[in-house]
Amino acid sequence: MVEMDQLTRLLGCKDEAAWRETLFALARRQGFDQVLYGVVGSRQEKLESAFVQSNYSSSWRDRYDADRLHYVDPTVTHCLASSLPIIWEPATFSGPRQQEFYEEACGHGIRSGITFPIHGPNGEFGVVSFASDAIPDPHEAVHAMAGLSLIRDYAFESSRKFVSPQLPPEERPRLTRRELEVLNWVMVGKSSWEISKITNCSEATVNFHIGNVRQKFGVSTRQQALVKAIGMGIITPEDHHRSACR
Repeated sequence: MVEMDQLTRLLGCKDEAAWRETLFALARRQGFDQVLYGVVGSRQEKLESAFVQSNYSSSWRDRYDADRLHYVDPTVTHCLASSLPIIWEPATFSGPRQQEFYEEACGHGIRSGITFPIHGPNGEFGVVSFASDAIPDPHEAVHAMAGLSLIRDYAFESSRKFVSPQLPPEERPRLTRRELEVLNWVMVGKSSWEISKITNCSEATVNFHIGNVRQKFGVSTRQQALVKAIGMGIITPEDHHRSACR
């Protein structure tokens, strides 16, 4: 389980070094000691220009970059066309070239893991891979997905200032009192049904408010809206603690 205060540390990082170490620490708590995070500001940019942070071995990173192995890596191909994560196992790497790629990666301690695609609201594209030297276990990988997905969302939102620092700050949307109340209950992990009981309104009304919040932030999920709201300072972890104690 990923704690909210651990995730919000990413949002508070002012420089790339602090952000990188916070991301790596989050991954280690989920059982993955190696991470690669890479994002470009748009699909029109070359992958070679990506903002990349990784603790993979330097020899493997040098080899990967020099030989442009992102064009061989099946996880990158998958993420270009899908919003779903891809679990690493031998069957993921088909054909002689990809099998050779996987065997070489294993030699650098990158044997199993999960890669999540990143598709941002302004056309950003990227991947974040959580890896280890353990024998691939798809069941364990599925169990870790929920926490890693949260880390991916917070990592992307908090990294945007490094990926596109030239962009002006986003305008803060104006949320109604009820929308703020619902979003705070989302932050403590409550479902629409639970929020409806707490706020004494129908589940449909709760979903209506959540839909309005998503629209105002220009995102497709409540979790993405939550990440943006925290990043802009509209709600804070202190709000989370006050709601949890009611």
